This record gives sequence, structure tokens and C-alpha cells, in this order.
Amino acid sequence: MNDIESQLTRWQSAGVLDADTAARIRALESKSAGQSPVPSTSPAGLKWLVVTGLILGAILLACGVVLFVSSHWDQLGPGERYLLVIAMVAVFHIAGGLTRASFEGFSTALHAVGTISTGAAIALVGQIFNIQEHWPAAVLLWAVAAFAGWALLRDQAQQTLALLLLPAWIFSELAFRMGDHIACAIYVGRLIFVWAVLYITFFIGSRRKAAQGILFAVSVIGAVTGIVLMLAGWASHSADQSFIPFGTRVWAWVAIAAVPLLIATFHGHKGLVPIAAAIVFAVALPWCYRNVAQHYSYPDGTKWTSTYTEPNLLSHALVAAFAVFLCWWGVRLLSRALVNLGILGFAGAVGWFYFSNIYDDHERALGLIGLGVLFLAGGWALEKMRRRILARMAQTPHPAAAATEIGGAQ
Repeated sequence: MNDIESQLTRWQSAGVLDADTAARIRALESKSAGQSPVPSTSPAGLKWLVVTGLILGAILLACGVVLFVSSHWDQLGPGERYLLVIAMVAVFHIAGGLTRASFEGFSTALHAVGTISTGAAIALVGQIFNIQEHWPAAVLLWAVAAFAGWALLRDQAQQTLALLLLPAWIFSELAFRMGDHIACAIYVGRLIFVWAVLYITFFIGSRRKAAQGILFAVSVIGAVTGIVLMLAGWASHSADQSFIPFGTRVWAWVAIAAVPLLIATFHGHKGLVPIAAAIVFAVALPWCYRNVAQHYSYPDGTKWTSTYTEPNLLSHALVAAFAVFLCWWGVRLLSRALVNLGILGFAGAVGWFYFSNIYDDHERALGLIGLGVLFLAGGWALEKMRRRILARMAQTPHPAAAATEIGGAQ
């Protein structure tokens, strides 16, 4: 009945079923299962209250454990530290296993805290025994633990942790091997941006709403971070800096392009299109810059020139164009979230262009007036466009096939 109730709620929200039809289906299924009919409104609201409480409780519990361990760490010997670290992981997973049959949501939260504690345990064990430092390997071990939890438990918390730790390990290895070479920030930004677009588009239509929502929010933040890093420029900070070695660049492009394209093939051409667009965008954006020279004169007659790079007009156009692409792709997939993200991204690109190229070239008062007009007129135009797009999407029949997730779990 829980699965049927979630489906009925989703269909009613989409306007596919009316309340009377949903009530008849609910009564029929309850009768077939030998249960009394379930009210139509309370389960969904209660479910989200319980889920929110479990998520907040898991976060507070994890923070409390970290504070407790850190406050008593200096008072313990190596053997006691090791036992405490192992017990910290074991207790949560054992408690989660014991409560799984009676309260699955509580068990999921405990297992999630246990997997999060595994990352801290890996780092602390390395510190206790003075193991040679290679911190990306610790992230890899943590990701392996999360994938093992996902394979065994098949819940959304383990899935979310596993799918976040996989790119985190790739990012860690790439950042470690690039060190302080020229353009290391650009390659890291490319990696973050392409993987963010992969996660934003891959899980559209998934029935695992909690995992989809968390991955979507983290990926949006990652996409913005990737754009900022890609605009860092190619300049070196010292004469000793060298460019990234060729072998490292090859492996970087495997992680940036080949692996996301391979994962995207699980969705066929519909999965490949946004990833291919993201790769083209990531290749082109770092080259959209201009060189700026500033000349300084000191009272003693000494002159000094400073040169740096900054984004040019084409970079603003590329960001705006990719936002339009996301909006168009959201219409193709009938995704309100993707349409809203595209509209928000386009508004951000316009605001970035205003502050970078117009605001500083005029008086402060005129700049504020222009900013107010931009927000009012632009907000009205974008909201009108968004409503028109969503209204057109509502008239389009929804696709019958559900999106396929990594690992075959829906």
C-alpha cells in the first residue's frame, strides 16, 4: 500500500488522476490486501515529516559523535583510539540491522550515519598507525564502503552517498596529481561541471525522490563552482610553474569526457546529448578570455605594469546559451526542475554580465537604477516565459517509460 499510495500521490500531483478515481483505486487495493482504506491526504504529509525528522536526526547524531570523539581523542591511547573508531562504525550498522524489520526509515538513517562514520574512521586509523598519506585513497575506500552499503541495503541514503563519493574520489585524484601546475583549476572545473550536468540530467523522472533531490541540489552548486574554476585563466603565478604533464592530461580527459559519456549511454541518445553539450561547453569556456594590462606610477618615478586575464563577452554568451539549452532540454524531457534551472541560469548570466561590464562603467546611482530596472523587467519577462513553457509542457502527454537509474534501481 505504501508503494501504491506514493504512485497515486504522484499521479494526482501531475493531474493524471482526479480525487474520486484515486479514492476508488485506493479502496480497491486496500480491499484486495485485506486492509482498511487509507486516507488520501495524511500518508504523504506524515511521510515527509518522518523523512525530514530522520534526516535531521541523522545529521545531529553524526555531529554529536564527531564532537564526542574529538573532545576525548587526546586522552586515549592508540589501542583505545582504534577500538573507539571501529565501535563507532559497528554500533550504527548493527543497530540499523536490528531495527530494519520494525522501522525501515530509522534503520536507513542509522546505516547512513554508519557509512558517514566510515569516512572518519578511515582517516583516523591512518593517523593512529601513521600510514603513508595519500588522501585520495582514503576517499576511494570510503566510496567502496558506500557502494557496498548500496549493494546490500538498496536504499536511497547509501545510493546518494555512493554517487557523491565516486566523483569526489576522481576529483581528489585529479587535484592531487595536478598539484600546482598551470591551468590545474581549469581541468578541475571541467571535471566538476561535466559530472554535475550528468547528475542533473541523468536522474530526471526517477521515483527515488530523496536521492534525486539531493543529487540535483549538490550538482547545481557543483555546476556553478565548475564555471567559476574554468574562468580562472591560464596564467602562471611564478616562473617555476609548468604546464600539466601530458599523461596527467590524458587521464583527466578520460575522467572529464569518457567516463560520463559511458555512463550516459545507459539512457541512449537522450542521455548523451546533454553530456556532449557539457563537454563542448567545458572545452570552449576557458578559452573565452582577454588579456588586461594595468600600469602603475609611483611618486619616485618608477613604473610597474600588471597583466591578468578576465572573461570576455563570448564567455557570457556561452553561459547564457547553455542555460537556454538546459531549458530546451527540460521541455524535451517534460522536466519542470530543469526548465526552472535553465531560467535561473539565464537570469544569473544576465546579472553576471551587468555587474561585470555595465555597473562599474557608470555612476553608482545610475548603476543601482539600472540594476533595479533589470531585476523588475527581467524578472517579469522570465517569469512570463517560464509560465508559458510550463503551460505548454502540461498539454504534452507524459512519456510512459520511466527513467532507468544506475544499478537498475528505480
